[in-house]
Amino acid sequence: MKTSDFDYELPPEYIAQTPTEPRDASRLLVLDRQREELQTAVFRDIGRFLHPGDLLVLNETRVIPARLFAHKVPSGGRVEILLLRRRDALTWEALVGGKRPRAGTRLEIEQGPYAEIIAEQNGSNRLVRFDSPIEPHLDRIGHTPLPPYIHTPLENPERYQTVYARQPGSAAAPTAGLHFTPQLIANLQAQGVRFASVTLHVGLDTFAPVNEEDPRTHQIHTEWCQLNEQAASAINAARAEGGRIIAVGTTSVRTLESAARHAGAGQAVSAFEGLTDLFILPGYTFRVVDAMITNFHLPRSTLIMLVGAFAGRQRVLAAYEEAKRLGFRFYSFGDAMLIV
Repeated sequence: MKTSDFDYELPPEYIAQTPTEPRDASRLLVLDRQREELQTAVFRDIGRFLHPGDLLVLNETRVIPARLFAHKVPSGGRVEILLLRRRDALTWEALVGGKRPRAGTRLEIEQGPYAEIIAEQNGSNRLVRFDSPIEPHLDRIGHTPLPPYIHTPLENPERYQTVYARQPGSAAAPTAGLHFTPQLIANLQAQGVRFASVTLHVGLDTFAPVNEEDPRTHQIHTEWCQLNEQAASAINAARAEGGRIIAVGTTSVRTLESAARHAGAGQAVSAFEGLTDLFILPGYTFRVVDAMITNFHLPRSTLIMLVGAFAGRQRVLAAYEEAKRLGFRFYSFGDAMLIV
């Protein structure tokens, strides 16, 4: 297996710069693994491909305004901070951009508290300790951290949140969920489709490409996730009744499959809370997920590798080529796939 096996060409014009309006007007490519066929639809019509008893698992994480601007003390050099994961009340794992931000550097956050870089990690990853908790300041001084391939300013930051976002903590949105509207969720529930919620706070790996020649040597970073008792009961009941477990996004896939590793006898999943380092590559045996909704992912990324593990690498790459031929939009604000 090589990282280059997950490469494909994508001209820049295919990268969606703005979200589709309304949310559920985005396009949907349906990949049926057994029939070896593709269908196209509009996302609001996804119910055509779902059945009563199916259980959709949503990641209800909420993106925090995690992008901060700061100056070095006393030099005044400009620094940009992207908060990734809170370690304790004052300490965060963060990406820190600027000229040689070393351990021991003092920072003055613009319109916020002072901070210090207390440890250097891989690349531009740093541990940053604030003089006082940063969370109370974020809504006032923080900025929504859009992916680097999006160059058009986002007029409404809520469009980079799912309509069901509840738990603050992510550095990036679980983008497969951006296509849902409250009305679509209500329509699916009326159809007999059920829902459960989990939480995974999206962290560093969203921004970290796989640079190793062999992806199996890539060190995936941990992300905090939670699947509570209520969700575990709903998932186990749906599985026992013959319903499909459909993960909305790769983050829900990771949460479900992480919880499956702790499942008790006769259960698909058990309640789980903690860090996951699960790296899903081709050859992985899925224990819970029967189908997934996902966007079109960057080449050579851990996300396209996960989707390739689920649907088959060649099948996924062929579907991506067809999506390009049909003019689908790619990446965070792009269109969606349903893989059954």
